[in-house]
Amino acid sequence: MFSLINSFRIIALLEGVSYILLLFIATPIKYFGDEPMYVKLLGMPHGILFLAYIVLAIVVGQEFKWNTRTLLIVLAASVIPFGTFYVEKKYLKPNTK
Repeated sequence: MFSLINSFRIIALLEGVSYILLLFIATPIKYFGDEPMYVKLLGMPHGILFLAYIVLAIVVGQEFKWNTRTLLIVLAASVIPFGTFYVEKKYLKPNTK
C-alpha cells in the first residue's frame, strides 16, 4: 500500500513530466507546426495532475508540519519547469533507516 508521501512523490513526478511535455513539445508543435492536437491531449491530464499536486502538497505539508515558506516553495515549484523534481529531491526524500 502506498503512503501519502509516496503518492505525492508519484504525482509530483507525473505532474513535472506532463508540464515539460506540454511546454517543450506540445506548445511548440501547436504554434510552429499549426497542430493543436497535442496540447488538447496533454492539457487535461496535466490540469488534473496539477490540481492533485496542489491538494496533496497542502495535505502533506500539514502532516509533516512544513512552515509557510516551505509550503510556498513546494507550491511555487508546480509552475516552474523542472520544479517538482527539485521538490522531490529536496523535500520528499524517502526515509532511510
